[in-house]
Amino acid sequence: MRRLLQRVAISLMKELIWCVAWRRIDWRKLFFAGAIMTVAGVLLPTFVLTYPMWFLSSPVVTSSHQPLNGSMHLSKTLTEARFEQFQLVPASPIVSLNSTQVTQPLPFKKERTRTKRYRRKKRKTKINDEPTVIPPPPRKTVSPRLQRHIASLPPHEALVYAKREIEHAPAVDDDPYLYAPVFRNISVFMRSYELMEMILKVYIYPDGERPIFHDPHLMGIYASEGWFMKLMEENKEFVTRDPEKAHLYYLPFSARQLELAVYVPNSHDLKPLSIFLKDYVNMISEKYPFWNRTRGSDHFLVACHDWCPYTTTAHQELRKNTIKAVCNADLSEKIFIPGKDLSLPETAIRNPGRPLRNIGRGNRVSQRPILAFFAGNMHGRVRPRLLKYWHNKDEDMKIYGLLPTRVSRNISYIQHMKLSKYCICPMGYEVNSPRIVEAIYYECVPVIIADNFVLPLSEFLDWSAFSVTVAEKDIPKLKEILLAIPLRRYLKMQINVKMVQKHFLWNLRPMRYDLFHMILHSIWFNRLNQIQIP
Repeated sequence: MRRLLQRVAISLMKELIWCVAWRRIDWRKLFFAGAIMTVAGVLLPTFVLTYPMWFLSSPVVTSSHQPLNGSMHLSKTLTEARFEQFQLVPASPIVSLNSTQVTQPLPFKKERTRTKRYRRKKRKTKINDEPTVIPPPPRKTVSPRLQRHIASLPPHEALVYAKREIEHAPAVDDDPYLYAPVFRNISVFMRSYELMEMILKVYIYPDGERPIFHDPHLMGIYASEGWFMKLMEENKEFVTRDPEKAHLYYLPFSARQLELAVYVPNSHDLKPLSIFLKDYVNMISEKYPFWNRTRGSDHFLVACHDWCPYTTTAHQELRKNTIKAVCNADLSEKIFIPGKDLSLPETAIRNPGRPLRNIGRGNRVSQRPILAFFAGNMHGRVRPRLLKYWHNKDEDMKIYGLLPTRVSRNISYIQHMKLSKYCICPMGYEVNSPRIVEAIYYECVPVIIADNFVLPLSEFLDWSAFSVTVAEKDIPKLKEILLAIPLRRYLKMQINVKMVQKHFLWNLRPMRYDLFHMILHSIWFNRLNQIQIP
């Protein structure tokens, strides 16, 4: 059969060459010849290699001493031997019917064929470097009758109703989601939060041009103001387009963008910034009636830049009456007013697309051999003094300026925090520092060294339950103070740091009790503090 196919192929090739040479090409014959050659090239190797014919196989030789009992046994043995010879998978030994002697199958030799090796790109495995956020329980259902009653109240009367309800908040000892030990009064907090969800409406002024207004700055150490602006303007639960129904009014400006747009570098003059903000408030008060109705006491701003408190001084009502959520909550400057203003947590965001990246997953207490750690720039009055007393003075106290390269090659900044029991958080130029929230992120107990600093969200959070505050004058006794803390108390603080962490997270989609809602609730609660019940 093989010879026949070869002859046909040769004759067709001769005719094809003759036709081409004399330019007498019959395309039908050419196509027919090509089809036959293609079919022969495909079927012939398949037929010969996969199912070899008996006349192409090598003869099977059996041992002379193998007992054969009749022609039936001989033909069966021959058939089994041929089958084992051409089987791709090695078969089990063949045992004769009348003997215990085992006949080994003929070995099958695999032909080595050269194959092309392709380099396959390794699939990058996605590493989950974000904390596991447990979703909070849904909001409590409110009866339709109560909803209608609240909706019928004017904004001021709704605030009076909320304040009365908070004063008579039912006692709560514990909650399955909220951790009571980190709160000053969890009963008041839960009732106030529930009323905020039922009542609060915020109007955002549409006035103002970018980039100072409506342009959130989402990266760096001043990102808190940008993230609040972004999530507030995207919110549909609390934001209203009808200013007559609003309980609070938001001034959507960025102190960081104001500095970049207005401040003259190296001039050390903040007056142009305060004048710009003063002109904006005057424009709002002339265009809308809401500012003059309360002298700005139901208006609020959120800003994290160090200069923000100073930029409000040119407008007296803005300075004294407006609710200011600022990172630089310094009592000594006489600008921050406790009970009305609130301390804004300073969060350093490195990736705006993934604000929770590399947060959490801290080490256990037994895997924290370092007593205390700090590394950072040398500015302000506290940090140089900290290095003076503790840099290279004690093996348990890892106190640096900028983290040296020889050290960071082995242990990074984040790893230092995860390996430390306490993270030192000294003030810089101003009292605030992003290390406080960073320490909470990496489950390291923060040690705050900043006199006259109002701690973030201290309206409800009990910072003594999960942090240590050291006076600036006690820096020489820092190690003594930390070692004096009993192990049992430290273990409680470390657990509390883990439990309070969820209240300092920026989520791309805000969820109850996260940082966005905690800031908004503090603004709501401080507004209620100004309401006088007749």
